[in-house]
Amino acid sequence: MKLVILGGGGFRVPLVHGALLRDTADRRVTEVVLHDTDASRLDVMRLVLSAQAERAARLAPSGVAPPTVTATTDLDAAIAGADFVFSAMRVGGLEGRTADERISLDLGLLGQETTGPGGVGYGLRTVPVALDVADRIRRLAPDAWVINFTNPAGLVTQAMQSVLGGRVVGICDSPLGLAKRAAGALGHDLDDLEIDYAGLNHLGWLTALRLDGRDLLPDLLADERALAGIEEGQLFGTDWLRMLGCLPNEYLYYYYFTRDSIAQIAGAPQTRGEYLLAQQAAFYDGVAGCPEQAWQRWDAVRRERNATYMQETRDSGDGEAHERAEADVEGGGYEGVALALMAAIARDEPARLILNVRGGGAVAGLPDDAVVEVPCRVDAAGPVPAAVSPLPGHALGLVQQVKAVDELVIRAATERSRSLAVEAFALHPLVDSVTVARDLVAAYERRLPGFYGGLR
Repeated sequence: MKLVILGGGGFRVPLVHGALLRDTADRRVTEVVLHDTDASRLDVMRLVLSAQAERAARLAPSGVAPPTVTATTDLDAAIAGADFVFSAMRVGGLEGRTADERISLDLGLLGQETTGPGGVGYGLRTVPVALDVADRIRRLAPDAWVINFTNPAGLVTQAMQSVLGGRVVGICDSPLGLAKRAAGALGHDLDDLEIDYAGLNHLGWLTALRLDGRDLLPDLLADERALAGIEEGQLFGTDWLRMLGCLPNEYLYYYYFTRDSIAQIAGAPQTRGEYLLAQQAAFYDGVAGCPEQAWQRWDAVRRERNATYMQETRDSGDGEAHERAEADVEGGGYEGVALALMAAIARDEPARLILNVRGGGAVAGLPDDAVVEVPCRVDAAGPVPAAVSPLPGHALGLVQQVKAVDELVIRAATERSRSLAVEAFALHPLVDSVTVARDLVAAYERRLPGFYGGLR
């Protein structure tokens, strides 16, 4: 099978490649095509992947040939004849991400890449590119499945589905990681439990974990030591989790602790995007200058990057920050979801995954065609959403408001409408003024005119 990775020069591509190297089934990915607009980054990634394949063959020989890896800046050539397209594009690059963060922070708002006004800005410049890619896939690889990891993942998945329908599936490792941590704290393997999780990407809640019909989540909420021992207990505080009666996705920290988040991000010497921009520039330059150390350099940077993920949410306010669990640092996750999804579809190996899919009414209170993040059963026919419990009122209201903003972003991007862009910013729950929404649009037009200068 042919897998195309869009954003193929991106730092996390070796995670997907590593998962492919561990797949020895007869029907597996045998050809990987990396596509990126930056040829120099593609050159570095090919060095890393080549070294990774050699390392895997030496440490864990399987007798199975690794997939071939080619790279191109020609999008049509990459897509033609693909069986799967993995979309991990970052439209505007890390420079765009730093703009998403700083524009918001300068106006006293949350500066984060997918949540809040930064996510709206990111979506506005990403949707046109995602729709163009979807149209090319429709023409050049009409039978391909698209696995979307491009952020904002739920919003971009919904936009691409307008062209390709249900063959676009969004993935994220956050909800599955949450469920695994909760199951482990309860002393169970997640495979033995029924997951009840619902919401949107980066905006979901684990409301139950059932064993033979019995919900075990109340046991975890009542166990102070076990609850405090997982990332969510440290992040949100055990008292707040018990008040909610469920476990929220880690990104809900930005909604429940907005002022704290803004203060922590604004008080840091650099934003996450600025940190990554400097780190990755050093990495790509370093590999180009020392190609024999390509994989070792990548692995060292990966560990550092993972350990500092969402660092601002782990500041306790007294100058101390709790550390991420070693399993979280090492675990990765999204590449495993991607491989399981491909295996389920290509080999009819049934899997249970939390995915971004067209809900079909799975989340009460949202339209049937809304892309939601829910547990799914996946086989050769694709994903089918599982039945989930209704969200509590406070959660549903937030989901409905953010989904309405997502739909406005898609319309604003496709119509190149300034007024719709203002409306999208203004109606987001993390933007507190219509005046500030207008200021956001004006700031994006000034800072990134190549993406926003054509708004009418």
